[in-house]
Amino acid sequence: MNRPSVEELKGIAREIRKDVVTMLSEAGSGHTSGSLSCVDIIVALYYYKLQNDPNDPKWAARDRFVLSKGHTCPTLYAVLARRGFFPCEALMTLRKRGSILQGHATISTPGCEASTGSLGQGLSIANGMALAGRMDFRDYRVYCLMGDGEQDEGQIWEAAMTAAHYKLDNICGIVDYNKQQIGGWLSDVKNIEPLKDKWVAFGWNAIEVDGHDFKQLMDALDKAEMIKGKPTVIIAHTVKGKGVSFVEKNSVGFHGTAVKKADLEKAIKEIEEGK
Repeated sequence: MNRPSVEELKGIAREIRKDVVTMLSEAGSGHTSGSLSCVDIIVALYYYKLQNDPNDPKWAARDRFVLSKGHTCPTLYAVLARRGFFPCEALMTLRKRGSILQGHATISTPGCEASTGSLGQGLSIANGMALAGRMDFRDYRVYCLMGDGEQDEGQIWEAAMTAAHYKLDNICGIVDYNKQQIGGWLSDVKNIEPLKDKWVAFGWNAIEVDGHDFKQLMDALDKAEMIKGKPTVIIAHTVKGKGVSFVEKNSVGFHGTAVKKADLEKAIKEIEEGK
């Protein structure tokens, strides 16, 4: 895969954000704000780091990606479509009966590695993939994107202990740290700080980055690949609803709500202008 420049990645991310708000608006429902916060992370993974083949989605040596925060699958779907796993026209069938694009991530979608959405399970699934790779003597890597509200789940920390115990250095966790969950600000609902210290205490190498800065994301992904003997987690600080001002200002309200069709043009214009 030819790795694009930072500027090219920014351009791709703009197109993905436009896809996300458009497909959700067409569906009339879905998780807008959380999908927008993780765009740059998933773009960095699929256009810079992951080794995969859209023409052979089950290629045995491919890197694996588990979207643990499965409700933000519109971003994953948009990236998979633009990478060539299925036609972009399918994006407008999101959440429709019979579509390959359901409201939470599912393995019925070409290129999607795991059915997720019941929060807390993704890291355990990723651990299994990483252990299987070790047992099969394959050097693929496994990436797992988690939500920050998802850090409330006990299973996340059970999985964190397991990965450290087995020294799974072929796994990289990423936390989309947008500071909010469906109930409001994390600091009010259940404060997860000091998050980096928690992961370090559980035996992980931890890296903090600006989750909207491609250079920082790329460097962190490269560093994670170099760490041996322990897993790595990237704590990516993001903005919920990133790219659309009225979604950012009411990000909790857009947790499970789509941009109205009357507001879609404004949203797309803001994304194009980079506001």
